[in-house]
Amino acid sequence: MSPHYRRASLQDEDELFDLATRLATSFTLCRADFSKTFRHVITDAHADLFIAEMDSKLIGYVLAYRHSTFYANGVVSSVEELFVAEAYRRMNIGKKLMALVEEQAAARGSKLVALATRRAGEFYKSIGYEESAAYFKKTLPYRNEQE
Repeated sequence: MSPHYRRASLQDEDELFDLATRLATSFTLCRADFSKTFRHVITDAHADLFIAEMDSKLIGYVLAYRHSTFYANGVVSSVEELFVAEAYRRMNIGKKLMALVEEQAAARGSKLVALATRRAGEFYKSIGYEESAAYFKKTLPYRNEQE
């Protein structure tokens, strides 16, 4: 059986949380914060959240955002997260999820698709991405949204 691809829906929250916890290495996911963020992403006109499923089970996802920039003379799309469950890797699922993001980005006038990665550089090079810049981050003190 081959994977099915679609936009995420509210019913995907529990399975998506499970996948996202396997992706996260810098943060420990908080279920309450995830739920709030998930509901925001689902309704955000600038977000694209696609999932891959097989046998009615989520096996991968990609999350991307579109925003305006000066440097690119307009809109760019940024992939924030891409994850495929280990048992389903090397089956072109990540490649297909990225193709969905690229199709949406092009349809909405994005000049480019960009992302930061530490672990998957060879994968992105294999699908036509080139290394462009270093990625820097500064983790800010945690603020509980419910306080």
